[in-house]
Amino acid sequence: MLTLAQRRRGLAVLLVDSFLMFGGFFMLVPLISVHYVQDLGFAAAAVGIVLAARQMTQQGLTLVGGALADRWGAKGLICTGMAIRAVAFAGLAWASTFNLLLALCVLAAVGGALFDAPKNAAVAALADPAERNRYFSLNGIAGGLGMTVGPLVGALLLRTDFRLVCFVSAATFAFAGVITLVGLPPVRVAQGQTSIGGGILLAVRNRRFVIFTTLLSGFWFMWVQLSISLTLAAQRWGAAAIETPIGVLSVNNVAWVYGLNAGLTVVFQYPVLLLAERWFRPLSIMVGGTALMASGLGLVAIVDSFAMLLGCIALFSLGAMLVQPTQQTITAQLADPSALGAYFGFSALALAVGGALGNYLGGWLYDAAGRWEFQALPWLVFCAIGLSVAAGLALLDRVQARSSAAVPAAVPSRPT
Repeated sequence: MLTLAQRRRGLAVLLVDSFLMFGGFFMLVPLISVHYVQDLGFAAAAVGIVLAARQMTQQGLTLVGGALADRWGAKGLICTGMAIRAVAFAGLAWASTFNLLLALCVLAAVGGALFDAPKNAAVAALADPAERNRYFSLNGIAGGLGMTVGPLVGALLLRTDFRLVCFVSAATFAFAGVITLVGLPPVRVAQGQTSIGGGILLAVRNRRFVIFTTLLSGFWFMWVQLSISLTLAAQRWGAAAIETPIGVLSVNNVAWVYGLNAGLTVVFQYPVLLLAERWFRPLSIMVGGTALMASGLGLVAIVDSFAMLLGCIALFSLGAMLVQPTQQTITAQLADPSALGAYFGFSALALAVGGALGNYLGGWLYDAAGRWEFQALPWLVFCAIGLSVAAGLALLDRVQARSSAAVPAAVPSRPT
């Protein structure tokens, strides 16, 4: 049994890990397309295939990583995953062919699959149930800081050499692995012994959890629009307002989009979540957050300036900062204690499916809007999907509340 001091130290280590993971990732990955398309002459479609393969591999294998954590514990898997990703990112310094680039990105995805679900499950196991949402919120803030700092460091290093970006990014993951090895206690994320396949079956057979995960894919569908549709919209509105070469304009506007989202998350996520927790149940918070995201995307249909677009992104970000930590808390609540890692791994499938569909359909709808001269099309579709997800979560919340209210009535009262 871990002492309170060990649990607190472990949670602090995991927060540092989140900062380093996001920082190291966003230091390098956004620059892959720039380097391989502009510097090495790769087709943009080829690089897109590589990045899509990386995401699908990582999110698909995260289920296995979570189940392994139930069996073997989280610490070893997190350290192993960090080491694998460090090797893969360092190897990109010498990757000059499509096959080698694809192989190294898939290897990096395997590393991510080993540390992603175990890390989230470890947070849930170390934190008291009443504090989980706050720690997941702090985890999101740490990740937001890394997401803000990483691209800035990567852009500075790229002025020297792309290989330097690869080495520093790899060193970040290696450093995170060392910190985890030294500071994280041997936390068991599952109570009792469950086989790898048994843990996965427990998650699959939990009907309410499967429904929740399916609805969660709609959240990720909206979330990835930050990197596809909202980015394209930022370029379009900025082009009309700033007289600079289109390449420079695109970079500046994308920086505004990501900077605003990350900045709002870092500053407001924790206090906003604390306020929401005082008045609402976790699923109710998700309903409101999803509706805010849908509204932010839908309002893009009527914006007529870049400033108005940033206002929509702010509304979108407010909703996302409510949903992201809360969905992890709900996953822990719905999970069987003997298969906590498997449940977090299964939950990652929502990102795999919703993220893939969001990236593909987001780009397709944006192009279709131009062909059909119906610029509001993608934003209306995104809003409809988001509001549908919010309605589904509200129904699930009502069912959950009724079940909770029925439990005391089903338990015989003690004789007085």
